[in-house]
Amino acid sequence: MPETLQTHSPFATVLTGAQRALALTSEARSQLLVTGDESLPSRFPVTDLAVAAIGAAGLAVSELLGLDGGSQPRITVDRHLASAWLLSSLRPLGWKLPEPWDPIAGDYKTVDGWIRLHTNAPHHRAAALTVLGCPGEQAVIAAAVAKRGANELESAILRAGGCAAAMRSLADWRDHEQGRAVRAESLIALEHFSTDASRWRPQPVRPLAGVRVLDLTRVLAGPVATRFLAGLGADVLRIDPPDWNEPAVVPSVTLGKRCARLDLHNANDRCIFEALLAEADILVHGYRPGALERLGYGAAQRRALNAGLIDVSLCAYGWTGPWAGRRGFDSLVQMSSGIAAAGMCWRQADRPVPLPVQALDHATGYLMAAAAVHGLIARIRNATAVSAKLSLARTAAVLLDSGGIPSGPAFSEPRDNDYAPDFEHTTWGPALRLRSPILIGDMPLHWDHPASALGSVNASW
Repeated sequence: MPETLQTHSPFATVLTGAQRALALTSEARSQLLVTGDESLPSRFPVTDLAVAAIGAAGLAVSELLGLDGGSQPRITVDRHLASAWLLSSLRPLGWKLPEPWDPIAGDYKTVDGWIRLHTNAPHHRAAALTVLGCPGEQAVIAAAVAKRGANELESAILRAGGCAAAMRSLADWRDHEQGRAVRAESLIALEHFSTDASRWRPQPVRPLAGVRVLDLTRVLAGPVATRFLAGLGADVLRIDPPDWNEPAVVPSVTLGKRCARLDLHNANDRCIFEALLAEADILVHGYRPGALERLGYGAAQRRALNAGLIDVSLCAYGWTGPWAGRRGFDSLVQMSSGIAAAGMCWRQADRPVPLPVQALDHATGYLMAAAAVHGLIARIRNATAVSAKLSLARTAAVLLDSGGIPSGPAFSEPRDNDYAPDFEHTTWGPALRLRSPILIGDMPLHWDHPASALGSVNASW
């Protein structure tokens, strides 16, 4: 094992938590090799977190390939490439990615602290501006926010259907009812249901060839999970509502997928969705708790449509406690959980200092992929179907418990030889894609489809 595997490191914590939740054998865990020693500069060891999550997903694949007497290949994770994938996996050639943030998104000083507004979605932007009663100009918003208390404004924006998070300290979150609830949850919470034994078996070269993945996820953890599954050969079909778009991240996260649109308020589209769900092996979704229930597709209904379904779900703030179901994103969880405040103290800055990347999203995404592969193992080994629940806040707890600051050399920027040599002909133009951060044996992840626009295909397998 690498030197980074220490008793209280996030590397060890994530691997141990994943090993227990996914019933990975000690033999599987011994197959992991980590190369390199670079770390992204941060108050928290985010590269360790990402490498451990990628490693957990790889170990699940190794165990899958070892079923029925097959050999379990060694898993190799490259720290430099893992860090690079957290930043951006894509280098556009002759075109540019849109700006990732809405112009008014960001951190604002309040009467008693700081608050972050998340306004990338039009309806979230409108909610924040309605509460503040001002036009969408940064200086005007800053003046309006400066007159409000952070917690009061957070609550008002959430009640209006928006997304915001007041900055809390590590101690505040540790003592908060939601912080305590999240810590009591499992890193990966699993339920098993009896089903028919699976006739599908993994292939050595493309382990998930023949597996159908229905992707109902948005920015960012869920799409990372399904991108990983696509890199193993799964047929990933992403479904978005008619009016949804996330232009800054789509070129990065739709790699290997086919993307369609359905309106689940439309009777015909509901019939199409139910047929797709009935034939899926894996469903990955990031709707807030209760959202699919309101559409008539709660857990019981999904299981009735497909008894063997591997059902992997994500939320922001956890599945129990007073904030269960709260709207949230990686950057907001960082504010709520004390990460941004700890970064501010560490850097001796005059404003919140978040992680250098959306590490909670990425790490949780790889753990979701690990849970999906575990579901395939369970269907083959035990004739059981699996439901898995994860949250950004529970992944954040791993970082909060680590207590360490990265040591060793700082991450160097992506180099030319970090990119695969072949052009990727995306919808938006040619690009280079980073080489796979993980090897399964000597096999890198490989994607059969270039990144494509949302809604570019019909909704069918």
